[in-house]
Amino acid sequence: MGIETRRIEDAGLARGIERLTPDRIAETFQALLAGETGARLKTYVETCVRCGMCAPACHYCISHDGDPSYSPVGKVRQTMWELLRQGGRVEPRFLADCAQIAYTECNLCRRCMHYCPLGIDTAYIMTVVRRLCSKLGMTPMYIQDTTHSHSAVLNQMWVKDDEWTDSLQWQEDEARAEFPDLRIPLETEGVDFMYSVIAPEPKFRTQLIYQAAAIFHNAGCSWTMPATPGWDNSNMAMFSGDFEIMGRVERYHFETAQRLRVKRIVMGECGHAFRAVYDVGNRWLGWKMHPVPVVHSIEFFWELLDQGKIRIAQKQPGPVTIHDPCNVIRGRGLMDKLREVVHALYDNVVEMTPNREHNLCCCAGGGVINCGPPFKNVRIVGNKAKADQLKATGVETVIAPCHNCHGGLEDIIHHFKLGMKIKFLGDVIYANMERPAEA
Repeated sequence: MGIETRRIEDAGLARGIERLTPDRIAETFQALLAGETGARLKTYVETCVRCGMCAPACHYCISHDGDPSYSPVGKVRQTMWELLRQGGRVEPRFLADCAQIAYTECNLCRRCMHYCPLGIDTAYIMTVVRRLCSKLGMTPMYIQDTTHSHSAVLNQMWVKDDEWTDSLQWQEDEARAEFPDLRIPLETEGVDFMYSVIAPEPKFRTQLIYQAAAIFHNAGCSWTMPATPGWDNSNMAMFSGDFEIMGRVERYHFETAQRLRVKRIVMGECGHAFRAVYDVGNRWLGWKMHPVPVVHSIEFFWELLDQGKIRIAQKQPGPVTIHDPCNVIRGRGLMDKLREVVHALYDNVVEMTPNREHNLCCCAGGGVINCGPPFKNVRIVGNKAKADQLKATGVETVIAPCHNCHGGLEDIIHHFKLGMKIKFLGDVIYANMERPAEA
């Protein structure tokens, strides 16, 4: 089946169709090729031999019985190859189809790179398609709204400045009932690290800020959080294709850390945010290396346990399984440290098959979950393969150190009636670490 058989109505794409002409699309496409893609896109397109070995890598393709239109090479054929063949002179309806494929049928998870004999990065090609769509105003409505939020308030949840600091004060007050001398330090300069989170934490999961503060307090950490914009480390503009806003968000994040003169940035349990700060935003801004070193929570929790700053009072029996988030496993190589942390917390850890850099994506990352209700069923049905993988473990608890992964896994667990629970590393460390009175 092709995209024309599964079109979904979206207000953002409908508006895009009304505004565009073939001439404008072609002009923008040619400028994009000349100004941003360079040799990388040309190399991938010219070296792909259309062998189809990437097809078994894609959860969409697997979940749709090997339908070749869902394969990575099939998605490129339906989008970028056709754009190149026609020099970008396509009808607005065609570009809307490209947008649906690139935004909602590809998570940019890069699993296909491990199956391609030539190492072609299909996710990069899909990112270029998204970039074109963004420049032409052809983006799904919900992810565009998130991009607007980043532009207006520098976070993805429209959290106002006073709401942010109120949430931190509230969590500090809550935590002091358990740890009387605990503080969530704000705007403290010269400390070891700035802790940054994604906007859904103060909006929906404030307990994670409480738990992190308790862990840092117990470990005797020297840390701070910013009171100003720049605290949100998420960046959906990166996935909508609006790189100008993406760069602005990342600049604020790094400059906030520089203003506070911290030694490094420790990021909460989110994969896409780590990708934006660690691998994409800094490059767009022209930094060869990060102006402030960046560490994901997986690595930081591993440090605390390895150095004995946090001790586990009692390991849990399990069994549990580990979900490997794409952007910190394939994107940073933290698979072994993740397992060392989980094995320090549980006696019985059952691995998924396959795992580590070959694990299947949650099908919520890459901005797909942010495309909203019109496409929810697309990503759930498109990840039956992950549901089968989870079910095969026979466990009831999944450790997933990433917010988007929680969202995606929760949806498929509910839809396929798997009856599983999902936990962050911080959930388990907080619940099972030695308290000062127990030490």
